[in-house]
Amino acid sequence: MAPNETDDTTTAGEVEEPRAGRRRAARYIVPVTVMGVAAATIGLVPALADSGDPDLPDITAAQLIEKIAQSDVERLSGTVKITTDLGLPDLGGLESGLLSGAAGGEDGEGGSSADPSGRLTELASGTHTLRVAADGPDRQKLSLLENAAEYSLIHNGKDVWGYDSASNEVYHATVDEADTKERSAQQPPATPKDFAEEALKAVDDTTSVKVDGTAQVAGRDAYRLVVEPKQSGSTVGAISIAVDHETGMPLKFTLTPAGGGAAVVDVGFTKVSFDRPDASTFRFTPPKGAKVTEDTEQDRAHGGFGGKPERGPKPEEDLAKGFDGLRMLGEGWNTVATFDTGTGAGLPTEEAGGDLGGFLGSLGDQVKGDFGKGTVFSTRLVNALITEDGTVYVGTVTKDALVKAAEAGK
Repeated sequence: MAPNETDDTTTAGEVEEPRAGRRRAARYIVPVTVMGVAAATIGLVPALADSGDPDLPDITAAQLIEKIAQSDVERLSGTVKITTDLGLPDLGGLESGLLSGAAGGEDGEGGSSADPSGRLTELASGTHTLRVAADGPDRQKLSLLENAAEYSLIHNGKDVWGYDSASNEVYHATVDEADTKERSAQQPPATPKDFAEEALKAVDDTTSVKVDGTAQVAGRDAYRLVVEPKQSGSTVGAISIAVDHETGMPLKFTLTPAGGGAAVVDVGFTKVSFDRPDASTFRFTPPKGAKVTEDTEQDRAHGGFGGKPERGPKPEEDLAKGFDGLRMLGEGWNTVATFDTGTGAGLPTEEAGGDLGGFLGSLGDQVKGDFGKGTVFSTRLVNALITEDGTVYVGTVTKDALVKAAEAGK
């Protein structure tokens, strides 16, 4: 049977409303960058396929974490299924427009429907099937399969192509060697490896880590690494990472929140091969009649596979450049990020903001403390507090823990 060795060491509004109104709405809705701020404390727990537990050699948690870190898989192809259920309110599609607008620019104008800066935000909700392929650092392809269409993002040498078959639109940009090196940190997570790298950043002395058996994922033998917060107050239940026995590559993840219920995030390979993909996989020529949008030199300044990284989720250090005085409060799984929106005010009141102010206020819970008054917006994983003076507190902590952190940090 599978090893079950425990190791608690921690080595590791109307249609014609002015654009300014849309900008206000995008600013006051909890932005997609919240996911970037909280990424370091997100846990992922897989519901692994029960196809018989393979008999593998014993391994400690520390050894398995090291195995993941040393994994050097550069060539693969396969299919990934990703399901995300943050428990966001049903806004009749409004939330998708706001997220896309925030990613596409201040005015909410997305430009080409093939621009990856907006398209990859779709992975933040719902269930999606992806086809992925990679052949070293210079060739990758990700295809988002839809009901009757497909969106593909291809990196081949210096060229980055995005293609939306539904609209027959093409996005094209070029990247240099420095851009390519920054790519992984700047694009939204889409594969089990992406999520694992973020999840394992949370492993410290506030964390319990153990090896909890084995499983088969996409026909491959894997160990299960389980990571759980020791602290109370976190919305994260546990992390379980299915690690390929041979390559050390993460194969599957699922996030179950501390409050129970269905998974918040479930990401895993359903098929995978570590053979080199055919070179034709990464070749792309715009179809006849397609509208081609060339990225500009300014947009390419920070480049990377995935378009305009400054418009999407960013690592914590990059977010600090975009917000006034980003600070981290607390430690471990109870870390809360706080920053000033720079507006000098929180949500618009019903009197000042009209229907928009009343609508946004109705989505959250009113709270008060040493920080004054504010509104807490909650998902099944992330909570965010916006105070009357425009200060934001956000983290993968409960509402009560968030309010306490805001009072302590004031």
